[in-house]
Amino acid sequence: MTDPFDPATDGAQMSFDGRMSYGDYLRLTTLLDAQHPLSDAHDEMLFIIQHQTSELWMRLAIHELTAARAALQGPDRRPAFKMLARVARIFEQLNSAWDVLRTMTPSDYTTFRMALGQSSGFQSHQYRQIEFLLGNRNPAMLRPHAHRPEITALLTAELARPSLYDVALGALNEAVPLPDSVLAREVARPYEAQEAVATAWTVVYRDPQTHWELYELAEKLVDLEDYFRRWRFNHVTTVERVIGFKRGTGGTGGVSYLKRMLEVELFPELWHLRTDL
Repeated sequence: MTDPFDPATDGAQMSFDGRMSYGDYLRLTTLLDAQHPLSDAHDEMLFIIQHQTSELWMRLAIHELTAARAALQGPDRRPAFKMLARVARIFEQLNSAWDVLRTMTPSDYTTFRMALGQSSGFQSHQYRQIEFLLGNRNPAMLRPHAHRPEITALLTAELARPSLYDVALGALNEAVPLPDSVLAREVARPYEAQEAVATAWTVVYRDPQTHWELYELAEKLVDLEDYFRRWRFNHVTTVERVIGFKRGTGGTGGVSYLKRMLEVELFPELWHLRTDL
């Protein structure tokens, strides 16, 4: 009988007194101590972890989207393409999380739903920040965060900045001039499709070899919105599967509210032009 393998004989570090370990670097004690169910229901742990991990992925999405916006305003826009591709894959991960949550039945959810009080994903300030970054801007959505001045300040500051799409249109303007009504619009307001923008993007799509960088940017934006739409759709079907058409814990119409969100287009001209090409 051979002796068990000792990783130390192969050079693995085995002593971490006063040294950085895996758990230290990731602060796993703090991270793994952040799950505190308020009921005895078995499935509440699933519910908490699914939402906490989603918030972590959203934090990374914000990190990438903020950097992509900055890169698009600089002399070399190419690094933004990788960041936008990464955000699309982040939403692919978020989509997969719904598959895990859907293993929870309506009966399972009712065992702890009352413990949630008025808390709801509708109140996620990171999700709101992502929407603001992408251009779906509604100042009314600041109100659920009025009790947290620092979060209200963060979201208000985001509303004062050009969205990712505003910055993309600034890049488009360098190749195909856009009117002042597009370039000087009030950035805090939701973006509305403009015929001049549709025409400009069509110029890019009709001659991608001449406008390759803008063409690639446009397709990265479409890819991102594609995954974002899938995430919204899976959200709707998951909620309908678990609570039907009951109102959400945060007071929204639940499925009816989420279905309205499916109609939102972040980069409308990039979708509409496909019909005319």
